[in-house]
Amino acid sequence: MEYLRLIGILIVIIGFALKLDSILIIFLAAVTTALVGGLGIDGLLETLGTNFVSNRSMAIFILILLVTGTLERNGLREAAAAFIHKFKNVTVGKLLCIYGAMRAFFGAFNVNFGGVAGFVRPVIMPMAEGAAENENGTVDEEYLEEIKGMAAAMENIAWFFFQVLFVGGSGALLVQSTLSGLGYEVSLIDLAKAEIPVALTALVIACIYFTLKDKRLRAKYLGKGSAAGKKAGKGGK
Repeated sequence: MEYLRLIGILIVIIGFALKLDSILIIFLAAVTTALVGGLGIDGLLETLGTNFVSNRSMAIFILILLVTGTLERNGLREAAAAFIHKFKNVTVGKLLCIYGAMRAFFGAFNVNFGGVAGFVRPVIMPMAEGAAENENGTVDEEYLEEIKGMAAAMENIAWFFFQVLFVGGSGALLVQSTLSGLGYEVSLIDLAKAEIPVALTALVIACIYFTLKDKRLRAKYLGKGSAAGKKAGKGGK
């Protein structure tokens, strides 16, 4: 009977394996775990409320998922794709570099867009797919999978390196406390100054890498012409 409490993990694994809606999977896993664990709906709501009050910055992620899911259901992905169709010269590599620079700027002020699930998947991915469609009209499924990986990687790189620039942010405090435990007393301002060249270097290298990789992928997949469309169409959707 104790093993039933792990059913939420099983739901997540099966849901992602079948490529079902990620927000729906997480919500279903949370509700199922609460019911099986004896919390019930009232207990689940009480737990969410308590944790939201005590950990506002973490619990707000739940609200972002709900808002993003609602927007996505009402045409957010289609609107993002239609927007990028207006810019014919934007490639996937250029789009990811622009997003990386924007993400880095806001990350330096500790502004989070919701991460891969909350922003990259419903907004950046449709835009990237639209950029690929501008060149060929269709997107090979394998190319689409590569785009997903590059978009998620750019999000993680920009957020990981630039959030530490925010003085008083959780990342900077973690680094400061770790160094303090090792006997190195440093101020948050000094940490931010030391991180600036590291963060900028990471962003530049990421942009160069994704631009070159996308150029190679475009030559491989978009160069097939109509053959790519016959093989996969828009199979990534």
